[in-house]
Amino acid sequence: MNNQINVIGAGAWGTALAVLFARAGKAVVLWARNPAMAAEMAARRVAPRLPGVVLPETLAVTADMPQAGTSLVVVPTQHLRALMPRLPQGGPLVLCCKGLEIGSLLLPPEFAVGERLAVLTGPNFAHEVAAGLPAAAVLATPDDMLRAELMGLLRTDSLRLYGSPDMLGAALGGAAKNVIAIAAGVVMGAGLGENARAALITRGLAEIARLALAIGGRAETVSGLSGLGDLLLTCTGPSSRNYSLGFALGQGNSLGAVLGQRTTVTEGVTTAPALLTRAQKAGVDMPITEAVTRLLAGERNVTQTMAGLMGRALKDE
Repeated sequence: MNNQINVIGAGAWGTALAVLFARAGKAVVLWARNPAMAAEMAARRVAPRLPGVVLPETLAVTADMPQAGTSLVVVPTQHLRALMPRLPQGGPLVLCCKGLEIGSLLLPPEFAVGERLAVLTGPNFAHEVAAGLPAAAVLATPDDMLRAELMGLLRTDSLRLYGSPDMLGAALGGAAKNVIAIAAGVVMGAGLGENARAALITRGLAEIARLALAIGGRAETVSGLSGLGDLLLTCTGPSSRNYSLGFALGQGNSLGAVLGQRTTVTEGVTTAPALLTRAQKAGVDMPITEAVTRLLAGERNVTQTMAGLMGRALKDE
């Protein structure tokens, strides 16, 4: 296997991964879609999406798509399909994007094309990874040999990798946690307390596990780093874009006003309705996801949303 690592996408997470691997002494190429941005990053050794981070001199930054190596695809899920024909051929593709494609309702590993596919996901904030703080992630692929190769290539002293054969479960956890994080932010922004947030995280995990089973994933995957781990981080960390958006909504701000002040993507806003539709097609009940979707659509306010969740029929856990 070619040991070059291509990071496709120079947003915060893509840049953080590129910096992490370059510092670990690996051969890394960071691809940026915008040639002007690529040139500035290469010349000034700065990262626009990661203020204060200095790019290692060994990290190559370019707007020319690499032709070989292992490619970590770190672009928004909604742009992945269009980019697929341009990606390097022959080497492994590691999908690092989270969410569902709006039109198809598919997770990235369900529509990405390639014989050697894997998913990299977990509870990681980009700025902490770029700072070299300890972190862990899941490397998921059903190909045992590929999984071993990629874990060996991508491990570093500060990033511990755990393998999994369950790409669908891992990808679903990374997508659905953004929706639950919005709900957790609403709870805290509205002053509803830690008890309510703990209950919401727990029940959110349960509904994600139900959908994972329905689409061919494993429930136990959702209990690991890609599910519970990511939920804990995004539902409690103020650096989470989805949590902070929910917090603002809980305080009474409108969705339009919150999004209008942002330059980055808040994945949960587009993921919520897609996830709800996917669940309904699979016959899976996801009440928290439905509540978030209705709230974002302006069909319910915060008080109505919480009353609806608390007033559901009683049942065993």
